[in-house]
Amino acid sequence: MSKPRILIIEDEKLIRWSLRQRFQEEGYLVEDAETGGDGLARMSRATFDLVMLDYKLPDLTGLEVLRKIRDQDQEVVVLIMTAFSNVENAVEAMRLGAYDYVSKPFKMDALLVTVHKALETTRLKREVRDLRAQMQQRFGFDRILGQCPAMVKLFELIRDVAGSGASTVFLRGESGTGKDLVAKAIHYNSDRAARPFMNITCTAITESLLESELFGHERGAFTDAKQQKKGLLELSDGGTVFLDEVGDMPPPLQAKLLRFLEEKTFRRVGGVQDIEVDVRVIAATNRDVHKLIEEGAFREDLYYRLNIIPIELPPLRDRGDDIRLLAEYFIDVFSREFRRRVSGLTPAAVEKLLAYNWPGNVRELRNTMERAVLLVKQDHIGPDDLVTGRPRPDQAAPVIELPPGGISLQTVEEQLVRQALALTNNNQTKAARLLHLSRDQLRYRMERYGLL
Repeated sequence: MSKPRILIIEDEKLIRWSLRQRFQEEGYLVEDAETGGDGLARMSRATFDLVMLDYKLPDLTGLEVLRKIRDQDQEVVVLIMTAFSNVENAVEAMRLGAYDYVSKPFKMDALLVTVHKALETTRLKREVRDLRAQMQQRFGFDRILGQCPAMVKLFELIRDVAGSGASTVFLRGESGTGKDLVAKAIHYNSDRAARPFMNITCTAITESLLESELFGHERGAFTDAKQQKKGLLELSDGGTVFLDEVGDMPPPLQAKLLRFLEEKTFRRVGGVQDIEVDVRVIAATNRDVHKLIEEGAFREDLYYRLNIIPIELPPLRDRGDDIRLLAEYFIDVFSREFRRRVSGLTPAAVEKLLAYNWPGNVRELRNTMERAVLLVKQDHIGPDDLVTGRPRPDQAAPVIELPPGGISLQTVEEQLVRQALALTNNNQTKAARLLHLSRDQLRYRMERYGLL
């Protein structure tokens, strides 16, 4: 770990010397400057963790130097040095972004404690900055791969949502389509990125524990509640909570979630005080919510409250050449991870990938390519290296005999849409899947034929 760097900007030579000597004894790297201009010039050439800035300098005031420092570096911590008569000015400097002020003459031991705390603040600020940059890179929009029209439309939508003030987002899609990745992309590319991202899978824990995890509990609220606990909503204030598989949330908790979404307040389990937080809620499910509502398993009012901004993630089988694009990406990732020389796919392997239905979506494709990279004997992955399920049963086009007198193509299309809806009990998602359409494409045809 590199040693902290301190810059002393002070016109009195004895003070500069004494501070430099003591800081060097503490193991710090120290530079000093006699004027504000010299100090700013040194800052333009190097990065410092702490600046000791005298309020009164020969060429500039401390406030002028502080403003220029902030133009160069928003994170460096600045300690103002001032005589007793200038305490009010030092307080004004703190309003402009100084960390603290120290009065002359110094008590060196007390000064070192302040310096140590200030350096810790700089370290934490830079760790947060670096972590935020890593998260934005890891969950940037460019990490969601896809070139098909449905994915291009999805990218535009999540960019707009990330930059908006939307407090609720509803992600729907089959298991393995990347709902968690989209949720993180929305969070880490929004103005909430510096605040927490909390996620919880609503099917993973019992109802009572889920309530406690979400809302927290007071001491004594139940047998094992030996102390107060803050829930995810409270801990993520200013950030995002991702509720995965919200379609499986127990009905009593659905009512409490609805109240929170409408009022932005909640109570801990066993509590009597309303707690207000600013949280973006991203909910996700792979269930047919309309069917759940019909069965009484999901509140219709909660659905409408969540569904203000719906985002539908297309299944992999409907994404065409994205299957090849993703497969090649995973080959590159796992080749580097496992240090294997795998260059790509043979044409026969591509054909096999495109023929498969991918019920597990991108997650299944990732696992398939990981295994192939590990076990392939050649530099290209062939069809025999791909362990998948059976090809799509409907790859061979059905033979439809044209009547001698001809028939309207629209009539054929309408009949196929009606048959698909009948086979799926009017489940639009499943009907669209049978016809190899997106749900929006199906709804367009239903509207055309008066089926909505």
